[in-house]
Amino acid sequence: MAGQLIPIDEARSHVLERCSALIAVAADSLPGRFPASVSGAVLAGDVISAEDVPPFANSAVDGYAVRVIDVSEASGANPVALRVTGEIAAGSGASCVVQGGCAVRIMTGAPTPTGADAVVMVEDTAFGGDKSILDGSQSVSVTKSARVGDGIRGVGDDVCRGDVVFTAGTAITPAVAAVLASVNARTTLVHPRPRVAVLSTGDELVDDGSELAPGQIRESNRTMLVGLVNESGAIAIDHGIVRDDEKLLESVLRRAANECDAIVTSGGVSMGDYDVVKAVLSRIADMRWMQIAIKPAKPFAFGLLTNDHRRAVPVFGLPGNPVSSLVSFELLARPALRRMAGHREAAWDRPLVTAIADQPLARRRDGKVHYQRVVARFAADGRVHVESVRAQASHQLAATALANGIAVVPDGDGVPAGGEVSTILLVT
Repeated sequence: MAGQLIPIDEARSHVLERCSALIAVAADSLPGRFPASVSGAVLAGDVISAEDVPPFANSAVDGYAVRVIDVSEASGANPVALRVTGEIAAGSGASCVVQGGCAVRIMTGAPTPTGADAVVMVEDTAFGGDKSILDGSQSVSVTKSARVGDGIRGVGDDVCRGDVVFTAGTAITPAVAAVLASVNARTTLVHPRPRVAVLSTGDELVDDGSELAPGQIRESNRTMLVGLVNESGAIAIDHGIVRDDEKLLESVLRRAANECDAIVTSGGVSMGDYDVVKAVLSRIADMRWMQIAIKPAKPFAFGLLTNDHRRAVPVFGLPGNPVSSLVSFELLARPALRRMAGHREAAWDRPLVTAIADQPLARRRDGKVHYQRVVARFAADGRVHVESVRAQASHQLAATALANGIAVVPDGDGVPAGGEVSTILLVT
């Protein structure tokens, strides 16, 4: 029914129930070179290491491989002299054998030689003789005692064969990608990052830097939404500005549905409005046009557009006012895209904390939840404190642009200074 407001939780449930995780693929099937290609994706299954890391015992420092029994009493006042009988560089085999009273010069990462049970770092030694030639006549004075295992990275110190390294739902950060590379997990299953088409519509929009004609405005929503999509972990595909032409818009939307995993538009979703976006989507997609009991971002549309491959592609119709578009994306589109990417439910939304309002967050009763943009900071009491950005109108993006939080103010008379308020932190 036109004008009927629905709770935000109902709208979210409607959207999230229709956005499932993308089909998992092998890590090395993604475009680009493994492991960089998987950064930003999400694991679709547990990763069990088939290898030990490190695969062999190696030196953790530049220094000398020794027998502990030979240097157990070494100190600055009582250095122990050992004969240097060889050298091992990283990447070479450990062909040397450490005999009693001897040492082998060794570099970080080089395999520890047979007979050695510790590595003394070079800072705790003094070399005697010509370093460029090792003929057995050189010696090294060790000025610090060692214990078994000092300076040595053991086999499997980091990861052992058979270990569950990561579980399904783990986001692949650059560090996680590095671990996948270290255990050669090329065929592990991942949910790819969703490709999201972002477009603006309207004859009034200009983005080429030209002088504005009467009635024209500069496009900004698409610029913001491309950034928000990328920040969510998805991949934004910019489909530009589409003029108010139904045939052209339908062509762009159908192409986007064939090429992408989701579509984000802004504008033309208010009840009663005539707009080419509403006209076209109502005809070609299974849409629900909603009025949500929130402020800003009351109007919102969501639906599924079946592409040429019979795959239902989610379409997010965000309101045209820029602040409304931002809030609508945060509350509805972002969690859905994160679910499509395979993230765990706890990671669908931004962090939510209980903050202290340093000034009143005023409002009037209207049957809606208000989402006020705020600047949040940690104070000396260890808690998050917030202050309103003041300009809260849905078209005032300049004021909102510096906000790093959204205070959730329930229907009522607002939050007094010093009161607690649930706050969404706009951090990843």
